Amino acid sequence: MRPSPSRIALHAVRQLPTSVSGPRPLRSFHITAPCQPRKRSFFTSNPYLALNGTDDFKSARENDKMQASVAQHPTKRKATRATTAKNSLRRVALIAQSPKRGTEGPVAGDIEADTTNLVSATCVAESFKMPMVLDILSSHGFAINPDGTDFDANEVVHARGVNGGDIFVFPSGTIVTWSLPPDVVTRQLMRAAEEPHQAVMRELEDLEFTTDVNRETSTMKGDIVVLGTRKENKEGDTLDTTLAKVAFSSGLARSTKLAVLESALTSYFESTRKIPHILSRGAGFPFGRKFILQKTGELLGLRARLNHYSELTDSLPDILWDSRSELGLEGYYEQVGRALDVNVRIRTLNQKMDYAQEIASVLREMSSEQHGTRLEIIIILLIAVEVIFELRRIFLEWAQEREAAKEAALALQGN
Repeated sequence: MRPSPSRIALHAVRQLPTSVSGPRPLRSFHITAPCQPRKRSFFTSNPYLALNGTDDFKSARENDKMQASVAQHPTKRKATRATTAKNSLRRVALIAQSPKRGTEGPVAGDIEADTTNLVSATCVAESFKMPMVLDILSSHGFAINPDGTDFDANEVVHARGVNGGDIFVFPSGTIVTWSLPPDVVTRQLMRAAEEPHQAVMRELEDLEFTTDVNRETSTMKGDIVVLGTRKENKEGDTLDTTLAKVAFSSGLARSTKLAVLESALTSYFESTRKIPHILSRGAGFPFGRKFILQKTGELLGLRARLNHYSELTDSLPDILWDSRSELGLEGYYEQVGRALDVNVRIRTLNQKMDYAQEIASVLREMSSEQHGTRLEIIIILLIAVEVIFELRRIFLEWAQEREAAKEAALALQGN
């Protein structure tokens, strides 16, 4: 075994020559003042101790902590959605990992300004009045349906800006923009919104996209949309590219709409989070029928918005049912759903609603028991009052009979 540095040093001390006539002279192991304390890096093989007190040591420890944190919490494929923010974490991560942006990383201004390769979806309302949306976009100078798609204006409205960026507005209350800021027309379209969401309930999702002139079809690679523009570059026909954008936009709009319901269910759970703890204490039932009815109705509304009143659970939206199979629009829509785990999130959301339904059922049962107990108490009180009145009548009759008996007895004595 190789001896440690400290053992080597001690062994060297034993071999130092000593004087016969006097004591062994004092010698320092390293060139420092005798009164100065020994450094932690003295004769050590630990790299951290060797760097202690230096900037390299601090940076090395910080790098190791960062690596350990990354190893324990790996980056998820789908970043957390940021409400009412212009830049989602997905967008920041994509820009930071993109090799074409350099090794120094983008600054905040660059992230906000660079939207040329982003497709952004924002859900701002429960639904849109599509005829009014069409009028608003036309009045602001946007080109409506520039590529001549056959989609009905009640299903999707396609507009294009002067810089070539595309805007897709869906009746589900979602706006999808390509190469444009996500809030470019949000304020104007709020006039056509039905049941608009509050600012804290709005959801924004970003995906990065790129073009490939060598591909005729589009696809998704991870979280990046790859548009095949070979036909557009050769023949100048942008219809296929626009149809692909419609399919990808519809899938992204579905995910953003689902994110709104996820946030709403999270808020619902926050409002009912203390109920199991209150019930576990057994200190009574402090909730009234109004509170229970409100929470039950709110939960039923969320479940209806998920399963009945939207196209979230449909395998394919109505706008893509009549599309030609050779275009592959159904595949584009499904690719976005797989990339954003839409089906898994819908199943998880329904499971959470089942749990919330159990809490609501328990509250309703306890409210019914409390109401029944109250009725029983009222009935018992009524019976008690009736008994009291009956006893009073019996006592009065007995008193009258006794008084009559006394009077009869006095009459007999008088005779």
